[in-house]
Amino acid sequence: MSQAALDTADNITAIIGGTGLTELKGLTLLDDIQVNTPFGPTSAPIKRGILDGHQVLFLARHGHPHAIPPHMVNYRANIWALKQLGVTAILAVNAVGGIHDLMGPAHITIPDQIVDYTYGREHTFYDGRQTGVEHIDFTYPYSEKLRAALLESAIALDVPHSDFGVYACTQGPRLETAAEIVRLERDGCDIVGMTGMPEAVLAAELGIDYACIALIVNWAAGKTEEIITMDDIQAAIDTGMGRVISILEHTLTRFD
Repeated sequence: MSQAALDTADNITAIIGGTGLTELKGLTLLDDIQVNTPFGPTSAPIKRGILDGHQVLFLARHGHPHAIPPHMVNYRANIWALKQLGVTAILAVNAVGGIHDLMGPAHITIPDQIVDYTYGREHTFYDGRQTGVEHIDFTYPYSEKLRAALLESAIALDVPHSDFGVYACTQGPRLETAAEIVRLERDGCDIVGMTGMPEAVLAAELGIDYACIALIVNWAAGKTEEIITMDDIQAAIDTGMGRVISILEHTLTRFD
């Protein structure tokens, strides 16, 4: 399906994350949409569905199947495409490591701040070439309206969660050293991931409300004596992703 064929109704919400996020109760998947962007292709075709009478779009950040490492995601193409399809709000799902003592595996937090440690990524639409130069305010990187909706859903569903968190976004794809986590903690960071930026700032540049649901999938390096394994990460995903999907479902059916 081409982008021209999409019904660009007002207030379309998009979910960016991995596979499995289309398993919301009551969701009817309709089709896949290919969008041509000035920045190249999106990570994957954008899936369109109907939930509670409203259009919802889904974009697999790392492709489908999962094959694109975090530092090579075409964040500009992804956000640009969603804007062209009429998206006004993005709910981003991110798997992260826990630094704060309250944020262990399978815990969910709705972060309120970001510190960007990435480098070499195409991190702005305002690069002085196609769109000139613009300096946007990014004091509060997440939409408080969306954060409030997610938190209300977590409370209503009695899902254990934290209503704060400073997200440290690192380059990846490797995990961090114990010394790097000490530094991040000293900087005031509570969780660490690899995909929160420049996704959040690109949404802000295009005027799209953006919020993050962070699922902690492991303790950050050095926070325990154990070595981080993919089996442990997958176990935390298996435990926590159902709660994430429940929060998304509750939010989407009630958020205007």
